[in-house]
Amino acid sequence: MLPIQPSEAVQDYLKTIHRLGGDDRLVSPVDIVNCLKVRAPSVTGMLKRLAEAGWIRYEPGKGAQLTEIGLTEARRVIRRHRLVELFLTRVLGLDWSEVDAEAELLEHAISPRLEQALADYLGEPEEDPHGHPIPSSAGEMRQRTLRRLSEFRSGEAVIIREAQDDNPDRLRRWHKLGLIPGTIVQILNYEPLDDLFELQVAEQVIRVGSEGLFGLRGEISDPA
Repeated sequence: MLPIQPSEAVQDYLKTIHRLGGDDRLVSPVDIVNCLKVRAPSVTGMLKRLAEAGWIRYEPGKGAQLTEIGLTEARRVIRRHRLVELFLTRVLGLDWSEVDAEAELLEHAISPRLEQALADYLGEPEEDPHGHPIPSSAGEMRQRTLRRLSEFRSGEAVIIREAQDDNPDRLRRWHKLGLIPGTIVQILNYEPLDDLFELQVAEQVIRVGSEGLFGLRGEISDPA
């Protein structure tokens, strides 16, 4: 059966499955429940409908994985969401802590023409304000191997690449501390008993626990 034009709910499910890794593996229904904050029976029913429509491959009791068509649609929604976030910050001057919720509302209303107009105006950007890659118009998405900032240890210089964008208070705190994508952080020390990191960020030294770094991902900075 060929997929029908997706509703907003279908788009949200496809985007969530993609976020959880469903582009190349089965995603647990429990993870979808936790991510969408909905009841398990509702998720089960929706997954069955998505599978019947051809958006996903669903194995009851195991999970769901996007089909080729589902992957294309998921990345189309992700592209629009992240283009809107970048437009809101770069052009309208909204804080990066505010734009995720706004983009959630606008992503469903954008036409293909407006999507391309946004991309052209922004110069076909590769990343949103939080460092997440923006899929191309062809649905291609740059893959990176990143680690949680809390996984690095003393003596390592790390460049922050991505910041999880679902907690406005946490985003505001990171911005205040300078913990934003593109920043190079030097891990000065880590005390495992206290779970306390000492970080050099630009000209300041900050101390923060691993919980305070949750949602920040990066990679070793190239000395060159």
